[in-house]
Amino acid sequence: MSTQAALKPDPTATFLDILGNDADELASKLQDLQRRIFPPKAKKSIRRLTSAEAAKFIGVTEGYLRQIAADGKVPLSEGAANGRRTYSVEDINAIREMLDSGAKPTRRYSPRRQEGEKLQIISVINFKGGSAKTTTTAHLVQYLALKGYRVLAIDLDPQASLSTLFGLQPETDVGENETLYGAIRYDDQRVDVTDIIRSTYLPGLHVIPGHLELMEFETTTPMAKEGQTFFARMAGALGPVADEYDVVVVDCPPNLGYLTMTALCAASAVLITVHPQMLDVLSMAQFLRMTTDLLSTIHKVRPQSDYDWMGYLVTRYEPNDTPQNQMVGFLRSLFGPRLLTNAMLKSTAIADAGLTKQTLYDVEKQRFNKGTYDRALESVDLVNGEIEALLRRTWGRV
Repeated sequence: MSTQAALKPDPTATFLDILGNDADELASKLQDLQRRIFPPKAKKSIRRLTSAEAAKFIGVTEGYLRQIAADGKVPLSEGAANGRRTYSVEDINAIREMLDSGAKPTRRYSPRRQEGEKLQIISVINFKGGSAKTTTTAHLVQYLALKGYRVLAIDLDPQASLSTLFGLQPETDVGENETLYGAIRYDDQRVDVTDIIRSTYLPGLHVIPGHLELMEFETTTPMAKEGQTFFARMAGALGPVADEYDVVVVDCPPNLGYLTMTALCAASAVLITVHPQMLDVLSMAQFLRMTTDLLSTIHKVRPQSDYDWMGYLVTRYEPNDTPQNQMVGFLRSLFGPRLLTNAMLKSTAIADAGLTKQTLYDVEKQRFNKGTYDRALESVDLVNGEIEALLRRTWGRV
């Protein structure tokens, strides 16, 4: 069989016909696979946490937490694993409230922002796909919610991978005007942002889902009427709910379109994920130059205050890979403290959890080799803890 015949088995079909058929067939098979892995009526839930994990998220010692549980000072849900008590997220929040009710004014267990502390909006960006941008965002927002922050996650990527990790199937669960596009569009069909925010299975974490309709913003923006500036639309849409959250984290699409630019203009901080390989770093260099040029042009029209912080996060890091270590050293020599101290490891635990639309905070530990899981979770916690420290520093906290 000739190459031409293999590529085009139906001589009457055009390549556009074949491309369209392949897209439909692939989408159908992927949906079937997703239904088997995660049926439409299935509900995601966050796993119960061990006493060590619960104590870490609350900010107390494990021994003190056990004492609280034994004293019965707060009602706790029943739960045990291997004879040891486990805690739901609701239990953890109830313990925080109890501790704060009797704590000194200088010691608070709830990390929520106080009067005078502004809303933090973190845009997570990268020009190139495959940099673990969505994985980073998903683990960060879950970590912050587990720590007691009020968090809004915005899926700004039309591919909607973040939404999928939160148990939403874009094809069936997200309708017209139910993404951020509904709140930032230019016509009279625009909706209030409160109409598109959804609760998740994790208390304290809300989400605005993604969907292919987000691409409409890329096509309608060039045709917008004079005065309908794209770069202020996200900040304006979030205004009505600014007091309801401590942190907003935006998972941006892997390109430098209008969606990414409006997220950058709304942000108070920027996190740039980078895979430490030469091609990825070369791509990032182009991305940084383009971003600088575009933001400079926008700021001439609408001056914007500087970011509170920006950081580069090494992702999919393999400590035993010599070229990666050399690249990380190169990046650290260039960026200094802007390159986060901790890196997110490349791990089969993270990859395997993703196959069932889960994160390390969702998945049951028993599914993995203990060492593999613990190493992956430690790297995620260290990264998230470092980002949390940047947030707290912005608010003037120690």
